[in-house]
Amino acid sequence: MAITQAMCTSFKDQILEAVHDFRTSGGDVFKLALYSSAATLDATTTAYTSSNEVANSGTYAAGGGTLTNVTPTTTGTTAFADFDDISFTSATINARGALIYNSTPTHTYTNPSVEVLDFGGDKISTSGTFTIQFPTADASNAIIRIS
Repeated sequence: MAITQAMCTSFKDQILEAVHDFRTSGGDVFKLALYSSAATLDATTTAYTSSNEVANSGTYAAGGGTLTNVTPTTTGTTAFADFDDISFTSATINARGALIYNSTPTHTYTNPSVEVLDFGGDKISTSGTFTIQFPTADASNAIIRIS
């Protein structure tokens, strides 16, 4: 089993189908679910799954947390979207990676995946705060970039 960082292939197709709306106001609801090292997530992941998701703890619950969209923009020929950092408090979590997915797509898809995050190793919090810090929202670093 492995978690491999990747933009999901199904997401690339769904962009052309206008499935995902990343606008801060009026956009879709995106979530981030955490997974143990037993999970298998990669570019072929098509939707949220509860298989090998970390257990409920503190403010973390099944399905993950709701992300706050940062309205998409462009710099040069690169379009990008990002999210505000997200934290789960009073949580005991051991996570190897995460899945960003759309919980309110505009078409008939159910919880379609956007991107798999690989933490590069287990990240642990013990009755504390587990934070996902997103990179700078710019054309070189944003979590979602299309160039």
